[in-house]
Order: sequence, then C-alpha cells, then structure tokens
Amino acid sequence: LWKAGVKYASQKLQTADPAQKDFYQKNTYQYSLELDSLDREVRQKISEISEKNRILITSHDAFGYYGQAYGIKVRGLQGISTVADFGLNDVTELVKFIIENEVKAIFFESSVSDKSIKAVLEGCLQKNKSVMIGGELFSDAMGAPRTPEGTYLGMVRANTNTIVKALK
Repeated sequence: LWKAGVKYASQKLQTADPAQKDFYQKNTYQYSLELDSLDREVRQKISEISEKNRILITSHDAFGYYGQAYGIKVRGLQGISTVADFGLNDVTELVKFIIENEVKAIFFESSVSDKSIKAVLEGCLQKNKSVMIGGELFSDAMGAPRTPEGTYLGMVRANTNTIVKALK
C-alpha cells in the first residue's frame, strides 16, 4: 500500500514539475527498492514467531493492514477509532480472548492513552492470567524527527522488532 502511495505522489510531482521528472522517477524507483527490502526483512522476522503466537493486542486496531500483510491476528480494544470509548464488555471480551489464545504480550501505542491496555492487564490479573507488556508501538505516528523511527522505514522496523521480541 505504501508503494502505491509513493507511486501516486511521484506521478503528481512529475505532473506539477515536469522539468524534474527524471529526478522523481529515479527516487521513486530507489525508494520502491527500499520498501521491497523492508517487506522481505519484516516477513523474515515475523517468521521467527510461531503461528500460534502471532497475535497482536493493542489499544485500538491501527495495525490491520500490517497484520493482514504479515499473517498476524490483530485485536484492538477500541476498534479503528480512538474517539470511541471502550466499555467493560469490551475489556471482558478481550481478556477472554487473551486467556483462550494464551497471548504472551500486549502492546502500548505511542499515540494512544495507556488507560485501555491497563484495564485489560487488570482484567487478566483478576483472572489469574499474567500477560507481559510487549513494548510501545508507533501507531498513527512515527518517531521523533531525525531518528530512525522518524521515517516510515525506521518506524516499521522498530515496530517489527518490538513485536517479534515480545511474541517470539
């Protein structure tokens, strides 16, 4: 999907600035190669997680495309929107899912309050199920400027490394 966005943006830039068409084409090609390399890297790393443990639990369902691309079941407490509140039933259902599927870790998100995930952790503890915090994932945002995570490629690598370390 990101490659399609890059290609589209490149086409629009070439139309708006035809004198630099070769420049945009060259950079689009190079970045597409980097995206292909990243995709292979992520697939290899995700393959280190047993299929049974490929379950990603976060505050909201911001990782649907990632999960679909890399064979990870994604469950978010709030669905795709962070505006909608979660309720007791949502927490109860997610706790039940975690216990039934023996989920190893759940994750905080960089752009979402940790309140909902803390409620899930508490619910698990009340059911005598210990679940570790797998770390913080960049969702709906990248890392700080001028850091590896401040780029799309770096953000995906950081998220993948965090997920693999926790679920392996």
